[in-house]
This record gives sequence, C-alpha cells and structure tokens, in this order.
Amino acid sequence: MNPTIGGLLCEAGAILRAAGIEEPRREARLLLGHVLGRAPGLLTIAAAVPVGAADAERFRVLVARRAAREPAAHLTGRRGFWTLDLAVTPDVLVPRPESETLIEAALAALPDRSAVRRVLDLGTGSGALLLAALGEFPAAIGVGIDLSTAALAVARANAARCGLAERALFLCGDWSAALGGGFDLVLANPPYVATAEIATLDPEVRDHDPRAALDGGPDGLAAYRAILADLPRVLHRPGLAVLELGAGQAADVAALARAAGLATVELRQDLGGIPRAIALRHAEKTVGEPRPAD
Repeated sequence: MNPTIGGLLCEAGAILRAAGIEEPRREARLLLGHVLGRAPGLLTIAAAVPVGAADAERFRVLVARRAAREPAAHLTGRRGFWTLDLAVTPDVLVPRPESETLIEAALAALPDRSAVRRVLDLGTGSGALLLAALGEFPAAIGVGIDLSTAALAVARANAARCGLAERALFLCGDWSAALGGGFDLVLANPPYVATAEIATLDPEVRDHDPRAALDGGPDGLAAYRAILADLPRVLHRPGLAVLELGAGQAADVAALARAAGLATVELRQDLGGIPRAIALRHAEKTVGEPRPAD
C-alpha cells in the first residue's frame, strides 16, 4: 500500500527533528510540496491522499539530504525573497529574510519611488536585492556586480524569471571599481563573517554557501573597507546606500563610513532585533550633483 501525505509528513518530521532542524514539520511540507507540485500549506488538508512509490522515494531522498544539513533551497532549487520567487544554486548565497531589511530601509528613506532611476547592487549573488529593488522602484534600471561568473548566470536567470531582464544588467567586477557614478541607490550584502568564525556557523551555511560570500577577512570588515572607500564616488547626491551588517558590526561600519565622508541615516533592525541594515548618505550638505545622462 502506498504511503499517504500525512504519513510521509509524520515520518519526515521525526527524522528532521532528530537531526536538529528547526521547524521540522514546516520543512517536511516544503519538500513534499516540491515533490508533488502542491502548495505546502495545503498538504495537511490532503493528509489521507496516497503518494505514488516513485514520489515517496524521491521525497525520502530529499529528507535524508536535509537531515544531513543540506539547505532546503538547494534541494528545491528556489527561495522566496521579498515578493520574488528566485532560483538558487550552490553558486550563490541563499537569500535570507534578514536581508529584506535593506529593502525596507530603502523604501523608508526614498518615499518618492519614481525618483530612483539607477540602482547598484554590489556582490549581487542571486540578484535578490537588485531585483527586489527594481520591483519597488518602477522607473529604475539596475546594475548587479559580482566576481563569480556562475553567480551572475543565476542572477540573469532570475531577472528573466521575474520579468526584469530588460531593466537589469549584470557585470563581472571587483565591487564598484570599473563603474562610473550617478547611482541613486546602492545596495550591498557583503561577506562579513570573520575568517576564524566561519567554522562555527551552522552546517547549512558553513558547508554549502560560497566561501567568498561569507569570508570578511580577519575582522569581518574587509569588504566594507573596499566598498566604502569608493562609495562616495559612485553614490549620486542625494542618493542612498544601504549595507547589510553582521551582528555587532554597526559601530565599526558607521565609523568606516564617517571616515569616507558618509553619514548614517538609519540603523534598521531585523525581526530578531539585530541592527541589520545601515543606511548612508553623503555627509556634507551640498546641492545635488547632476546625474549622468541616460
């Protein structure tokens, strides 16, 4: 007799709980929904529905991989971020809910959404931040920069998936070094984990996210130094830059920003109460510079 949806969920929940997975039943629903092509939230009302042997076996393989701490996003190949459904591969950092704090900060500081015309995402990875911003600022075009050509391929595919390919350009580069200025909004989720601390991260992150997207150097601040040194040049006055922060890094990054001639507009906390996004503008009160011609 074939197992039922409910039986498989109970079986998987027990395995994932024993493996130390948070919210094991939710993750079980996510994986079974992926296998069956059903909305995970509707599976419990179909608990008595039998599942074919091939689908049940495929599900059990995914559950075993998840119990071994492979990220669910790698198993399903997708991850929700902001309003988007993004493709995810091992070549990119898995987009996380706390990174949505950057989009919240940008929207709060830039209420005239039609005035934002150029967006830059440094270290774009999957393209999550850039594409979320383009979805909120309808008059904008955007540039995503990454050193990884494999990551850029994922970002381009996501732009097409989200219907934003005509407004997004993805380039291989070392932060903003090869770019001109004139960006109204600059976003970045740089690597900010101190090298020695990477070994202490959860296995999903330590063993599966790209090392280059995690390693922030001996003190976790190497990428901030590189980004902030050039940020005043590429950021249009009175534009806004929003950078993601690691826990406990707000004061150090704010000091680096001040040294570069930038003022902190806001430190926005994520849902866990950690200062997660620092919003910056040019410190000096100057008349707005002309933006390069479109």
